[in-house]
Amino acid sequence: MKVIHWNSLKGRGNLKKKLLSFITLVLLAVGVYWFEGGNLLTKTTGENPPSSGQVTLQFPSGRYPETAQHIKEAIRAGKSSICTIDREGAEQNRKHSLAGVPTRKGYDRDEWPMAMCSEGGKGANVKYIAPKDNRGAGSWVSHQLDEFEDGTRVKFVVK
Repeated sequence: MKVIHWNSLKGRGNLKKKLLSFITLVLLAVGVYWFEGGNLLTKTTGENPPSSGQVTLQFPSGRYPETAQHIKEAIRAGKSSICTIDREGAEQNRKHSLAGVPTRKGYDRDEWPMAMCSEGGKGANVKYIAPKDNRGAGSWVSHQLDEFEDGTRVKFVVK
């Protein structure tokens, strides 16, 4: 591997400018990503505002492994990978999805589809997982979807 020292670029002003431009561009991109909170949402429809249409959410399995595993299992079992945001229906959906599923000491009952999705509620897949994983994942998803209106369709992709 050849190492190029900055001083060896003396007399190569054009190369220095290109290198500085590239470094500036990379730093700018990293800054924007950081400033936007590492938002992993991507728009999948035309030019609609971010509060409508369909978006894709890349769920971080490394951060919330139990929740990620549950989402994968539920989708494989036939549950939808799409969540249509319905915050007003969340309480009722949670009541229906958790009916008949007893609590267990030291565990949360994780639902897929989530209660905040119109696809959630009765018939949701429920799994016992660690509270830290479940609540962290719920908070993360809520933060990612905060700017989107009810009715927005969100495709979950577990990374």
